[in-house]
Amino acid sequence: MKRRDFISLLSGALAAPSFAVRAQQSAMPVVGFLRSSTLADATNLVTAFRQGLQETGYVEGQNVAIEYRFAENDRDKLAALVKDFIHRPVAVLVGNLVAALAAKAARRHSD
Repeated sequence: MKRRDFISLLSGALAAPSFAVRAQQSAMPVVGFLRSSTLADATNLVTAFRQGLQETGYVEGQNVAIEYRFAENDRDKLAALVKDFIHRPVAVLVGNLVAALAAKAARRHSD
C-alpha cells in the first residue's frame, strides 16, 4: 500500500466517527492537524490528508474546517500547541507520532 493511500485511509477511518457525532453539535466540524515538524516537511502530507478527506466526502471550507499547527521541531512550542488544541472544540486531532505522544502526555496531566 502506498504511503499516500495509507494516509488517506487512516485519515478517513479516524475522522469519520468523530464527524458524525460532531455534526450534531456544530454546523462544521473542526479537525486539528498538528505536526512536530515544519510545514515545509509536511506539505505532501497536508495534500494527501486533504485528498483523503475529500474522498470520504469532507471538503475543507465547505463541510469541515481544518486548523493547521506546526511546532517547527520545538518541543516547548509543541506542548503549547497541544494545550491550545485541548481547549478548543476540535472533533479530532491528527498528528505525527511525536505530536500524538505530546497530546497523550498533556491530556494525562489535565485529567
